[in-house]
Amino acid sequence: MGTKISFDEATVKATASTLGNYTDWRVPTIKELYSLILFTGSVQGESAMTLFIDTQYFNQPLGNTSIGEREIDAQTWSSTQYVGYTMNGDETVFGVNFIDGRIKGYPKYNPSNLSEAKTLYFRMVRENNSYGINNFIDNNNGTVTDNATRLMWQKVDDATARDWETALSYAENLNLEGYSDWRLPNAKELQSLVDYTRSSQTTNSPAINPIFDTTSILDPNGNSGQYPYFWTSTTHLDGINPYSKAVYIAFGEAQGEMFGNLLDVHGAGSQRSNPKSGNVNDYPIYFGPQGDVQYVFNYVRCVRTTNNSN
Repeated sequence: MGTKISFDEATVKATASTLGNYTDWRVPTIKELYSLILFTGSVQGESAMTLFIDTQYFNQPLGNTSIGEREIDAQTWSSTQYVGYTMNGDETVFGVNFIDGRIKGYPKYNPSNLSEAKTLYFRMVRENNSYGINNFIDNNNGTVTDNATRLMWQKVDDATARDWETALSYAENLNLEGYSDWRLPNAKELQSLVDYTRSSQTTNSPAINPIFDTTSILDPNGNSGQYPYFWTSTTHLDGINPYSKAVYIAFGEAQGEMFGNLLDVHGAGSQRSNPKSGNVNDYPIYFGPQGDVQYVFNYVRCVRTTNNSN
């Protein structure tokens, strides 16, 4: 992956690359980049355990601890820029952290010096420009089929917040339009629904195609215009109790509390994780260096695998 470079430098590098005698290299979209993530990876706080990428095929550096970086400071930027702003108005680009297994938005410039571009790692890609582009069909029966992935989705969430185990049970016992093989989507399946051209800041909507109906909620300060986090079936191996957390996708702002202010710290379309269970009266709480809002009782959009006949 070479050294960390700026977002603009990455575009120049990709355009100039002749790796393998190909000249059509580019910076991948966030969906293309996320296709490489493996949730067999594990992390313990700031320390890498097992990487979230197949190291048989891909070289993945760690953060340079000799210069004060954490091992997890080895994020990879995509070409997908956030249509809103994070923190206090930062221009933001989405990236995947293959050290700790997350999607976050990272500031394009140093927040303390906007003339200084932030540098991260890049991994170039070529061909298949249609990857990650949805082809939705409204079945007019409470379901939506994505012909790009051959997945059928629940069109309307049921406006109920659940812990992870209850979410699994709800999905597996759902009978909708005569189908009984519904399930909780895995992380990659649910992330495939994110529409990164949308956000509550810019379109007054969640980051998902409006063919879907999504319940709005109040944020922890009681303000309207926020949207729930949605559970996946994917366990996120993090911390001293590595099986205690599961992945969620934030279709609304990925909020956190910093210096007493509730901010969009990671961007709509981020992927993080919450504890699988907890006392409903104890949440939401704020966790980590960006004060991430942890709801623990999240929403569900069920999925089933389909084919041409069903």
